[in-house]
Amino acid sequence: MIVGVPKEIKDHEARVGITPAGVKALTDAGHKVLVETQAGAQSGFDDTEYQDAGAEIVGDAGFVWGKSDMVVKVKEPIEKEYPYFREGLILFTYLHLAPIRGLTNELLGSKVIGIAYETVRDRQGTLPLLTPMSEVAGRMSVQVGASYLEKEKGGRGILLGGVPGVPPAHVTVIGGGVVGTNAARIALGMGAKVTLIDLNLNRLREIDDIFNGRVFTLASNSYNVAHATREADLVIGGVLVPGATAPRIVTRQMVSRMKKGAVIVDVAIDQGGCVETARPTSHSDPSYTVDGVVHYCVTNMPGAVPHTSTLALTNATFLYVLRIANLGVKEALRQDPGFAEGLNTWLGTLTHKGVAESQQREWTAPATVLA
Repeated sequence: MIVGVPKEIKDHEARVGITPAGVKALTDAGHKVLVETQAGAQSGFDDTEYQDAGAEIVGDAGFVWGKSDMVVKVKEPIEKEYPYFREGLILFTYLHLAPIRGLTNELLGSKVIGIAYETVRDRQGTLPLLTPMSEVAGRMSVQVGASYLEKEKGGRGILLGGVPGVPPAHVTVIGGGVVGTNAARIALGMGAKVTLIDLNLNRLREIDDIFNGRVFTLASNSYNVAHATREADLVIGGVLVPGATAPRIVTRQMVSRMKKGAVIVDVAIDQGGCVETARPTSHSDPSYTVDGVVHYCVTNMPGAVPHTSTLALTNATFLYVLRIANLGVKEALRQDPGFAEGLNTWLGTLTHKGVAESQQREWTAPATVLA
């Protein structure tokens, strides 16, 4: 199989889909790898490393897309990349289709086989290809939030951990999954007072055990969310419904009642955001203010730490890449029902329930199209 690795072109996206180590494994298995020049440079991997591993370095993105059986990326394609789509192309990347109807239309119209990292499941039912970036984004959210609490960035002028004689900031984390747990861990480590909100009471019990009661936990309902956000200096949104649009947990009215200069970091923005006033931003223009509350809603937060993020991501994704290359896409998906849950589009057919419900479309189960 010919595997293509184009350079990411989304704003300030510095990660890369395959490392030189992955290229070596693919070429040792008899496959060919095309890498666009400088694709890995910002992650710390230069063209020479890819060449030494057996890759062919290509100067033109169109050539990589056009000659590859499978394209391995990090972020969802943007409009400049839509013309590269073609029937039968395997696209393995984060897709986050639920809030992006236009991309869904293009993938379906071009009959691309689109496999989304964020909806692949393992035997335990977890999301192994989403987890690494959720870990990074959860930890980064507190760093970013602490920075935006500084007065010069529009914040309240509060040091997250306080100092002796001065209380720390209050951090409210919405969602007790991977993002929320990692955010809580870093916020506690920086000395903040942390409240975590989740619907699942068993998960709240687990959080209480993990942090030995140092994180305050609340069951998710509109009253508790309104109270916790009103008291917060920093709100971190980490709600996830796999493949579907994130529910709006924090309403516009709740935002209007928050402290002036408080900060919201909505990590769920890839799936539409869990804060009603959230809209996607970029690393070039990362923040805006609504009702005196600073919003940071960058859709590719881990791209700011590309070396760490690329290694963490490819540690998880590469075995799936190799499986597709060795077995062919249909057989690789057939053999692993959890992997098949990553299939979002198949030759013109939408194959993910969450995306279909978010966009009010018809869909067909992966098992049916793979039969």
